[in-house]
Amino acid sequence: MKHDLPADFAFAAEMVAIGASAGGVDALLALFDGLAPPLRASVVIVLHLPEGQESRLVDVFGMRLRLPVEEARPHGPVEPGRIYFAPPGYHLLVEADRSFSLSCDPPVLFSRPSIDVLFESCAEAIGDGLAAMLLTGANEDGAEGLARIHAAGGLTAVQDPDEAAHATMPAAGLRLAEPDFVLPLAGLRALLHTVVR
Repeated sequence: MKHDLPADFAFAAEMVAIGASAGGVDALLALFDGLAPPLRASVVIVLHLPEGQESRLVDVFGMRLRLPVEEARPHGPVEPGRIYFAPPGYHLLVEADRSFSLSCDPPVLFSRPSIDVLFESCAEAIGDGLAAMLLTGANEDGAEGLARIHAAGGLTAVQDPDEAAHATMPAAGLRLAEPDFVLPLAGLRALLHTVVR
């Protein structure tokens, strides 16, 4: 477990999976600051939203980023260079053929979409070509999925709980997953910029 990103660090991700909850919008905006095309990897995100609330994430991030941002759609391809958000009210999964699927299965840790569900499907589909980050949040969703990614050979990182707006989620990731990196947002941003190119 590293608390700094080595100057010579290299990891070529096919996909980056990111989970966040309370405080996640601000954390993601900081994470993506300065990120510009071309990207080799795709980025897939679960951000918890209140049940029944319309998602404005594509609009918010699409206006601020220099990359294509869209909501994942069932059977749609996962394409490099794009940022995808899970739609509200469904679990989002990545399939072995690099397409999305949606599930109406019950919430996991009171959450649908669930970070664990996304992470576990990505671990199975992508394996050691996956990088995953667990950010601020007020429940423990994502920790078990992060451990599954670590076991599959993927790169794992959590936001430093001392910096997070809500420490519960990254602290659970630290406890269950033994991630490769524990970094503040500035370090996670440097890590993201490294692995997607």
